[in-house]
Amino acid sequence: MRIVFSRVCLCLALLFALTPALAADIDLKPALSGFLSASFSSTEKSIEALARSGAAQAPAIIEALQDERLYYSGASGTVIVKARSGALRDAATDAPVAQAPADMKPVRLNNRLRRAVDAAVGALTLMSSNPARRREAADAVFKSRDSATLPTLDAAIGKETDAAVLTVLEQARASIYLAKSDATDAQKIEAIGVLRARGDQDSLALLSAAASGPDGIVRTAAQSAASSIETRLALWNNVQNVWYGLSLGSVLLLAAIGLAITFGVMGVINMAHGEMVMLGAYTTFVVQEYARTKWPEMFDYSLFIAIPLAFLFTGLVGVAIERSIIRFLYGRPLETLLATFGLSLVLQQAVRTVFGANNREVGAPGFMSGSFHLAGLEITSGRMWIIAFALSVFAALQLLLRFTSFGLRMRAVTQNRRMAASMGIDTNRIDALAFGLGSGIAGMAGVALSQIDNVSPNLGQSYIIDSFMVVVFGGVGNLWGTLLGAATLGVANKFLEPFAGAVLGKIVLLVFIILFIQKRPRGLFALKGRAVEA
Repeated sequence: MRIVFSRVCLCLALLFALTPALAADIDLKPALSGFLSASFSSTEKSIEALARSGAAQAPAIIEALQDERLYYSGASGTVIVKARSGALRDAATDAPVAQAPADMKPVRLNNRLRRAVDAAVGALTLMSSNPARRREAADAVFKSRDSATLPTLDAAIGKETDAAVLTVLEQARASIYLAKSDATDAQKIEAIGVLRARGDQDSLALLSAAASGPDGIVRTAAQSAASSIETRLALWNNVQNVWYGLSLGSVLLLAAIGLAITFGVMGVINMAHGEMVMLGAYTTFVVQEYARTKWPEMFDYSLFIAIPLAFLFTGLVGVAIERSIIRFLYGRPLETLLATFGLSLVLQQAVRTVFGANNREVGAPGFMSGSFHLAGLEITSGRMWIIAFALSVFAALQLLLRFTSFGLRMRAVTQNRRMAASMGIDTNRIDALAFGLGSGIAGMAGVALSQIDNVSPNLGQSYIIDSFMVVVFGGVGNLWGTLLGAATLGVANKFLEPFAGAVLGKIVLLVFIILFIQKRPRGLFALKGRAVEA
């Protein structure tokens, strides 16, 4: 990525370099003289001189240096650029070189010189007409802290009209002054204030180094600024953990919301619920494979196709399971648990037979790729879309249950099955449809999980226990309880992981839920109704 960025910057520098007529008057031989020896310090001086020269061919020379295509001949006193085609040109005059000198050797780089090259690239693009490129160049200078770029940086600050770019330019200058041994105390104090306002990890590293220096006002100011940034970063780190927890909670909500329906309506402990999630993920894989081979331009829309297909497919599988197995085991929880556990093994083996045991690749569409910063948070697009999707599914399910005749009948069966049956509601039909609805939602959860987890026959097993924990903690059959339970457990898990580890953290949560259920056996939000109260 650094090489690509550097090349882009070099191309922009070529576009905005001095005119050829003016560049022709610039004698590059003094700037290139440092390349004629094997001394790294001489090479560094030449890199800095090229960055300040303003010559039109300077970016091409530095690019050749990055690509190890810059050579020198001590006998003839020339520096030679080797094009990618193999042609040779004199770096000072840009004239063709007919034959390679016998003593031609490559100009060598070490890590320090590579940083100097990055700083030179930044200096060459600080005057670009594109604000985004100027900002990238300023960031490069901030990280390199090369004092040789100060004259160019000061000139760029004097001409800058974009407030956001001006801030980054001033931060780059502050980083140089703070690391510069001959900078005055006033310059360093001003630099500390600028870095304190920036307040990120890079600024903290610079201020911590200054805080360990000799006693004086600079050290005191650096210590105060570093302490302030540490407090601010700790606060943002907690906010970041809350975001990660909500992200995990959205995954748990998707995996548990279907289970809340089947467990709440029918009281069925469905150990095959995780396999419905897995079938939804494999549906996504099949849709994407078809898009890759038959309809590539539709790949970015494959998830929108996979969501309804996964819902229909897993919903039909759920109805078939209820009609063929579950309906014969109502009122027998132990037999239901064993039967659905056996069914989960059958479904896993069936998927292994069809797709193999290896993980399957499911790609992310363009709109779910990448990340962005919001204040002090780093938000990945994929997780953000999954949270939005989980809340959309939750809202759609609430509307279904509240404002449709099917939802009314399902709520009636949940609250009092016998009374609902006596009122003419076909409870067997409601059971089948409710089981199918819960399985269909699990299939849609599989579509979302395919974007953040490995698609394999064991995918569902990773979430089945957590799903039951969410449902029991929130209140069996209560969707609002499932929502709050998923968010609570997700956030708690992310705060426990740094201290207890992933496995021990889950054990702590399990113990907490066991103790909580002892106090509130019906969870956070208990269902109400005569049958329930009885």
